[in-house]
Amino acid sequence: MPAIRTRHLCSVAAALALTVSASATVATAADSSAAALREVLFVGNNWDGTADVIKSSGDFAKIGRINVIPDKDQRMAEINANPIKWIYFMAIRNSVGEGHDQFVDDMYSTPDGTSVVVSRPSFADVVSLDLATGQVNWRFPVSGYRADHMAVSPDGKRVAVSASTSNTVHVLDIDSGRELGRFGTGDKPHENVFTQDGKYIYNMAIGDVNTQTDAPWLDWTKGDRRITVVDANTYQQVKVIDMRPKLDAIGLRDYSDAVRPAVFSPDESKLYFQVSFFNGFFEYDLATDRITRTKTLPKNPATSDDRTTFVNDSRHHGISMSPDGSKLCVAGTMDDYATVVNRTTLQEGPLVTASKPYWATVSGDGKSCVVSESGTDQVTAIDFATGQKQVSVPVGDHPQRVRLGHVQSGWTSPSAG
Repeated sequence: MPAIRTRHLCSVAAALALTVSASATVATAADSSAAALREVLFVGNNWDGTADVIKSSGDFAKIGRINVIPDKDQRMAEINANPIKWIYFMAIRNSVGEGHDQFVDDMYSTPDGTSVVVSRPSFADVVSLDLATGQVNWRFPVSGYRADHMAVSPDGKRVAVSASTSNTVHVLDIDSGRELGRFGTGDKPHENVFTQDGKYIYNMAIGDVNTQTDAPWLDWTKGDRRITVVDANTYQQVKVIDMRPKLDAIGLRDYSDAVRPAVFSPDESKLYFQVSFFNGFFEYDLATDRITRTKTLPKNPATSDDRTTFVNDSRHHGISMSPDGSKLCVAGTMDDYATVVNRTTLQEGPLVTASKPYWATVSGDGKSCVVSESGTDQVTAIDFATGQKQVSVPVGDHPQRVRLGHVQSGWTSPSAG
């Protein structure tokens, strides 16, 4: 064999070996990175200013706790030095806070499991907290005077946060806190949802939920309530969905059009949503732009029908869906129960007793619905298959949002937690 050809074959063999070796190294690194993360549930204890970290499935046992207001003294000094900020701080305490400060509304971990990003209503900001040290990585003050619900993009790189008093949604880089864009909404932006492909953001504006003008004939006083849909890259408005004419079209003129928690079907052809004052939910078809089904859930005889007694106008607040799209899970907040509903028949299962359940999410393995019981400071898991309660786990004061996320493998609470 000629020497040149021999050298060529040797070079090819060496290149192939290097390629295989490099591929194996990349695969090993990816496997190692995945193995270094542990899936968990973050439970935001709104009145405590803490977040409990629990197992994402199984027995949902507690793993640790984070102090989400390590900078409380500094923030309070700023508020006390500014009369306008102090007025809003006190207004939040005495209205939506039910006499308590609201220190954590929503939270998402970063893709690498090293930090958690938290919206803090009473401090009107979003902060990133280092999960190892408990210290603040970055802080973003929202426009206006209150931060609310957030959403994370499918790739985990961006968070959208509602600034409820300025009718604005800010979109932030999850690692740096840098604002990537913002967009205007209806009155009092609340829930945010990214579509699965990451192309659009849906924002639900709920209007004024703290006034006493709750009678149906005074509904017009609640403000501009609508769903704003924006392009998630340009943050330009794509369309507005107003549920008022859609409710009127099916004879429900006395029903509120303030869309509260909402969840898409797996193919995103349907949106299931709750509204203020209503014990139930609606099914909305995106293609035909109409409400296709209404589900009224049982009332608790012990619950007053006086709308002014409903916390922040929400009779039912919290809805999630099983990964296969066959079941919905509903938090019957003022009626003190949660229930699993068959999506095809809309037949509810057992009414699982729960004290002021405020949110519903899905466990890491997809088998359970997890609701936060703000009245008894615990989270409760309900089996999607049977509709029966599985387990309850104690957490901090007034749990609200529950979100799936990740921590580093072997993580324990920081000393500041």
